[in-house]
Amino acid sequence: MSKQSPGDDSVGRMQFLLALRKRGITNPAVLRAMDQVPREHFVESSFIESAYADQALPIACGQTISQPYVVAYMTEQLRVEPGHRVLEVGTGSGYQAAILSRLAREVITVERYRTLAQAARIRLATLGYDNVEVQVGDGLAGVPERAPFDRIIVTAAAENIPENLTAQLADNAIMVLPLGPHSGSQRLFKLTKTSAGLEQEDLIGVRFVPLLPGKAREL
Repeated sequence: MSKQSPGDDSVGRMQFLLALRKRGITNPAVLRAMDQVPREHFVESSFIESAYADQALPIACGQTISQPYVVAYMTEQLRVEPGHRVLEVGTGSGYQAAILSRLAREVITVERYRTLAQAARIRLATLGYDNVEVQVGDGLAGVPERAPFDRIIVTAAAENIPENLTAQLADNAIMVLPLGPHSGSQRLFKLTKTSAGLEQEDLIGVRFVPLLPGKAREL
């Protein structure tokens, strides 16, 4: 696994990690991953000075890179272990996939926008995250030919629980995703697949771009 430099602004990075701890992120492996991945490489050049601010930032194709706290919180809730295979729906800039790559054996990430997928693929390869595979596809369909997955994370809001994705969970696997209307705020849920069905845990309020079916026709 790659060990990237956390960047030149050591004071800013210390404040970044301290802010995550103050907001309740305690998992050492998650904090280490957040420290290792250089967020400034995953934001648009015009927003580099805000890379470590705790806010979502715009990227190409009308999408966003989630605020660091939400990335860390979702990752912590996934409880990723070193041997896990993880599916991410919504690659975006590749930042969440890079974080997951520090924790899991393999990450498969699906993006509906070809432009974003190609840029993320190059970025992740350049930075040395060689256990991440980027695919262009319909995130709602998942990647059934590579299932089952130990963990699934969805970084766009679904109006209902996607049955195609829950079907790709291994036994005792976890999925974390935002649920709610596309036009407003949503709730983050953790779903655990058990022998009795899906256990649902309501976590926090969030706001994500909508999870849309199919590949994007353009971009």
